[in-house]
Amino acid sequence: MAEDSYSATTVEILREIRRRRPLIHHITNFVVMNTTANVTLAVGASPIMAHANEEMEAVSAISDALNLNIGTLTLQWVESMIVAGLAAGARGIPIILDPVGSGATPLRSSATARILKEVPVTVVRGNASEIMSLFTDGEVRIKGVDSLECVDNVRDGARRLAGRLKKVIAVTGEVDFVTDGEKSFEVHNGHPMFARVTGTGCAATAVVSCFNAVVTDPLLATAAALAYYGLAGEEAARLSQGPGSFQVALYDILYSLPEELMLERLRIKAIT
Repeated sequence: MAEDSYSATTVEILREIRRRRPLIHHITNFVVMNTTANVTLAVGASPIMAHANEEMEAVSAISDALNLNIGTLTLQWVESMIVAGLAAGARGIPIILDPVGSGATPLRSSATARILKEVPVTVVRGNASEIMSLFTDGEVRIKGVDSLECVDNVRDGARRLAGRLKKVIAVTGEVDFVTDGEKSFEVHNGHPMFARVTGTGCAATAVVSCFNAVVTDPLLATAAALAYYGLAGEEAARLSQGPGSFQVALYDILYSLPEELMLERLRIKAIT
């Protein structure tokens, strides 16, 4: 498929989200709850933020995708993620895991490993250090939740991991890398300003959840979501004066990004 065909597919997926308005169940962290809810709304989907173990099955029963984010983890939330993940898996709805800070602490690494073992996760979206922590037993260079690795250093490991786990792995950075172990994409949209605002990686995962809620091809849905989100960041940076106005502009651009601009400037490339 040609690059412009991927752009057209992205536009079609976004139209479908806005037609169906899928409900996205977020079990996410205290830092980004408001941000990811607003981004989900701007994309055209509907968010519900719920983490109490007692309502996991009820919320999963009405949701179209599940977004698991371990950013401010507790053991109780891990249990809720397992219950919600099993309920979502039983219904066949996509489950998107954001392993925030995996590799930085034993709790985050062990929780990520447990979720991947017990829950039928569809897509894992993380930075290079977080993804590296999933396939290496050694120490990972990570500063809090910020990556100290680059995407190029984890491509081969991510590809092998995706093939072994039978999941889509998305590594975001200067150039995003998305793979299912057999087929892979590069996404060349994005902007350095994303790194100056907290929660932009978590918001990317929210967008990936929205796209996967209406598409049955998680590899293509994830690449399309990251390209759309990256282009919105480019436009937001062009219109803003700094991190504060960037975040506000990002909401607006996600809501109103012209289809003509997407067809012209989305950069999704299939690679071998």
